[in-house]
Amino acid sequence: MKPLNQQLSKLPTTIFTVMSALAQKHGALNLGQGFPDTEGPAHLVQAAVAALQDGRNQYAPLTGLPELREAVARSNSRFYGLEIDAGREVIVTSGATEALASSLAALLNPGDEVVVIEPAYDTYLPVIRLLGAVPRLVRLTPPEWSLPREALAAAFGPKTKAIILNSPMNPTGKVFTVEELAFIAGLVASHDAYALCDEVYEHLTFGARHIPLMTLPGMRDRCIRIGSAGKSFSMTGWKVGYITACAELAAVIAKAHQNLTFATAPNLQRAVAIGLDQDVVYFDTLATDMKVRRDILASGLHALGFGVLPCDGTYFLTADISAFFGNGEDDLTWSCRMTEEGGVTVIPVSAFYDEAGGAPPRHLVRFAFCKKPIVLQEALTRLRDWLMR
Repeated sequence: MKPLNQQLSKLPTTIFTVMSALAQKHGALNLGQGFPDTEGPAHLVQAAVAALQDGRNQYAPLTGLPELREAVARSNSRFYGLEIDAGREVIVTSGATEALASSLAALLNPGDEVVVIEPAYDTYLPVIRLLGAVPRLVRLTPPEWSLPREALAAAFGPKTKAIILNSPMNPTGKVFTVEELAFIAGLVASHDAYALCDEVYEHLTFGARHIPLMTLPGMRDRCIRIGSAGKSFSMTGWKVGYITACAELAAVIAKAHQNLTFATAPNLQRAVAIGLDQDVVYFDTLATDMKVRRDILASGLHALGFGVLPCDGTYFLTADISAFFGNGEDDLTWSCRMTEEGGVTVIPVSAFYDEAGGAPPRHLVRFAFCKKPIVLQEALTRLRDWLMR
């Protein structure tokens, strides 16, 4: 039989599927996948239920319901001072991953280059390659996840169409500083490029201030900003994302979106619109509660002898496991062994790197701390007992 798509056929099973299956098999606490183990705001669930029953369940408009697009525009204004035309500069998508795919499809022609900062969310590279474009990889330097400015500048060239900027960043928990953003903005402008800004954890920062690249001078029309209701309201299964971009970019992104999903569930859109208009106290509390969970995990891991790397945002904490390796182990084999023997599941950070950029670090693992404090405490107890054995 004729071969199928080569890019997709050679992709391995995602590490999240592998580790979650292993966790289920061994009854492990799953601190691998990044989803909360509590429901989001009850009044948003009720709003979604009410909207489902109000007789408006046919296709939503291509770019999203007006009330959600207007709420996205208001959110841009009150949090970041961005004045957005809701009718022409906002697109609602079926999750942030679809937003990324639609945006890349709108930006890229075969042969274009995209700068990708590693460790990177695992959807970026497959989509870039499916579109016939070429990723140029630049690696942050642990343990501080510092930005290698010389290497980043060298990654830009005549074929550079865009950079993907994930801040707050999965898996590192890094929130890019205004100085780092200014450096990136300078490269984008000087190379006449665009920036695809994955900002799904925008409301989950701990002491650091999230600054959209779009707010910097000269970046308004070069940036595509992606947000996520799943992350902002702890409803990851809803799969409602939203794109903010200048009208010229948004018009082409909408054409890609039209040919991928066209529209997203209207009742969920109505509920998310209510969520975005909540008082700032909600968003502050969301971050404060998640910081408590981060601190429980970070202090517990530190007490057990793990090297705990900085984390200023997201759901994720990275730890150095060098002190606990057995003979011939790396982050993947250690993570599997910990799941089987210790009853706690994490994700090896090497999964967020591409071998094309050279051998990845193999001494780091990612913990998801978006779980109940009692679950985190139980995970730490299991780790302690396992390490003592």
